[in-house]
Amino acid sequence: MEHWMLNPLEFNQVKDLLKEQASTLLGKEKVEEITPSSTYIEVKERLQATQEGIDFLRLKGEMSLGGIRNVLPQVKRSTIGGILSETELLEVSSTISAGRRVKSTVRQVEIEVAELPLLRSLTEGIESLDHLEESLTVSIDEQGFVVDQASPALAKVRRAIAQYRQQVNQTLQQILRNSNYQKMMQEAIITQRYDRYVIPVKQEYRSAFGGLVHDQSASGATLFIEPEAVVQLNNRLREKELEEEREVERILSILTGQVAEVADELMQNLSILAHVDFIFAKARYAYVAKAVCPVLTSNRTLRLKQARHPLIPADEVVPTSIELNDEQHALIITGPNTGGKTVTLKTIGLLALMTQCGFPIPAEEESLMPVFAGIYADIGDEQSIEQSLSTFSGHLTNIIRILKAVEGHSLVLLDELGAGTDPTEGAALAIAILEEIMGQGSTVIATTHYSELKLFAHSHPQALNASVEFDVETLSPTYRLLVGVPGKSNAFAISNRLGLPEWIIQAAKQQLSSDENRLEDMITLLATDRKQAEVDRQEATRLREETEKHYQEWMAKVEAWDEEKAKLKEKARQEARQIVNEATRESEDLLKQLRQWAKERPDQLKEHQLTEAKKRLEAAVPELELPQKQRRGKTHDQIDVGDEVLVLSLGQTGTIVSKKSDHVFQVQIGFLKTKVNRHDLEKKASKPQTKKKAKGLTSITRSKEHVRPELDLRGKLVEEAIGDIDKYVDDAILAGYKQVSLIHGKGTGALRAGIQDFLRSHRNIKSMRLGSQGEGGSGVTVIELS
Repeated sequence: MEHWMLNPLEFNQVKDLLKEQASTLLGKEKVEEITPSSTYIEVKERLQATQEGIDFLRLKGEMSLGGIRNVLPQVKRSTIGGILSETELLEVSSTISAGRRVKSTVRQVEIEVAELPLLRSLTEGIESLDHLEESLTVSIDEQGFVVDQASPALAKVRRAIAQYRQQVNQTLQQILRNSNYQKMMQEAIITQRYDRYVIPVKQEYRSAFGGLVHDQSASGATLFIEPEAVVQLNNRLREKELEEEREVERILSILTGQVAEVADELMQNLSILAHVDFIFAKARYAYVAKAVCPVLTSNRTLRLKQARHPLIPADEVVPTSIELNDEQHALIITGPNTGGKTVTLKTIGLLALMTQCGFPIPAEEESLMPVFAGIYADIGDEQSIEQSLSTFSGHLTNIIRILKAVEGHSLVLLDELGAGTDPTEGAALAIAILEEIMGQGSTVIATTHYSELKLFAHSHPQALNASVEFDVETLSPTYRLLVGVPGKSNAFAISNRLGLPEWIIQAAKQQLSSDENRLEDMITLLATDRKQAEVDRQEATRLREETEKHYQEWMAKVEAWDEEKAKLKEKARQEARQIVNEATRESEDLLKQLRQWAKERPDQLKEHQLTEAKKRLEAAVPELELPQKQRRGKTHDQIDVGDEVLVLSLGQTGTIVSKKSDHVFQVQIGFLKTKVNRHDLEKKASKPQTKKKAKGLTSITRSKEHVRPELDLRGKLVEEAIGDIDKYVDDAILAGYKQVSLIHGKGTGALRAGIQDFLRSHRNIKSMRLGSQGEGGSGVTVIELS
């Protein structure tokens, strides 16, 4: 007996759904040939290939498989001496081209984006066969016609054919235009009969016209005559046409030989392309059916989340969730007729078959499926409770065959187990069959109406009850599967809803045994508890979703607040920097004026003029409370007037000139004075040096130890670089440098151009040049300070 019972589970109809997604006949044949596998590694590889196809479609949108033809018969015929036609050779060329495109398309997906190991390994096995494809495309055009360029001989003979046809046509046109012959013509046209050019002549002018008669009309009134003037031309034309046919045949023979030389590679390509099409047929089905690749388990654990029967329309199917762990070997499903028991049974079996074929299953993510050694089913379409003995015999015959064949970890599906005979005997027989199958280590899922099987599932440690839900209010099934709850008899409830007197219903209940009453009470209690648990679960889900929503809203507000705070800080920093830059420019004007006065009138510069200039300088520098950054200075260091400090928020070094309070100091940065919080200051080890100038003029000069002879501007924008250069030039002048270097790098040259445009108009730049070979070349601008 077969290990896979496909027909009762309608597996072939599922194959038809996948065939619709295949692009080629090769892919459709691959779908038709597939059978379930009982090997864990093989099933895992099949599902991995399907998942890679799904991932590829998600990334690339589609895989083009157009142009692939089943050229296996042509290839085999080429190896036994047959000559392929133009169309057949064109199909070979198209298949080679399609294989090359498939290989290239997979290569375009970067490994960092998606590894796709199986798909890459598969497509890398496709042989390019560029030489054969080129020979075919050069010799045969897209319409399947051997072109003149296929050989010099063919080109020559076709030129001759064209010349002879032209001569024949010209000669016949002269005859048609001749007034002596016009009355003899049935029509003034040139036509062909048996590959000869002829003219339609009236019957009565046969003897007067002359020539060879090749055909006549059905009425006999028209004769198709080849005039004597073109007989020799037609003969030569026909000779050339036969010569053309021989040359074309020779070319086709050569091309067929080239196909035969790579027959093995072509057949390998066909096999790979068929497999690729099969993979993408499964992947496309996953998108159409909203299916997923289940996770394989190495034990008996089975968990289907919102599983759907693949043959029921999506707008009609009711999802089913089922879970069996490694310790549960039997699931007993009870419930009313037409309630969905058989559909549930088929859904489980069908999804197991699909999994072991590598098909995606219509269920939600995180569904788990084991690998079964075999899948056996005894499922009948008869839903009537009035089953005949012959039906019982048929079911029992199938069960006997299953018991003989089942082995290892198999899945056995039994519909209406024990039905069709005496209820007591049928129930006892059903329990014995269940125990036998479970004892062999297989998983069994059975549907039944017997209360004894409900008690068996309730008491057996490896069995589990389940039922299909029935709505008593509407007197109709809901098709929902309730795992863990046995099906309750709804006969009394339905009778009550339909108006049967209550005393009759009570009298009927008294006919039930005490065990049956206890069972009904147990089922009622379980159903009530389950409904309450479902209500509680839905409320918990609602609260969780509401909490998550509030959390997301709160996080969005926090992110928006952080972003706004960052924008405000950046705006304040930009404004502060603009103010400082303006003050710096003003100080430079004053500094230049002082220098000019000292140079032109060293003896005339009065003390009150110097004092007035210093006041203007101080007035030009705003006293700002700079925004604090996260980095803080070392508060344990003692800072006093005269100490050199680093202003963290500006990244500049300055000197403490006064202490405004315990936490606020006035810092001089170059010619700028500003108030800075203690947390924004970090004490430096060395202090600025001062020196006296002649004539009683005093200035502050920064030590060369703290100002480098070059400024690195690489990686900065032009606007940022200009601000840094402005400050650096001032520091370099105060440090006593006459020449400094600006390092901007080569790059695109945009930064260098922007810097040099700024330097040309700078008041303190005497000259500039690009660096020499030893100074950095065009990546450095050397400036001379005035």
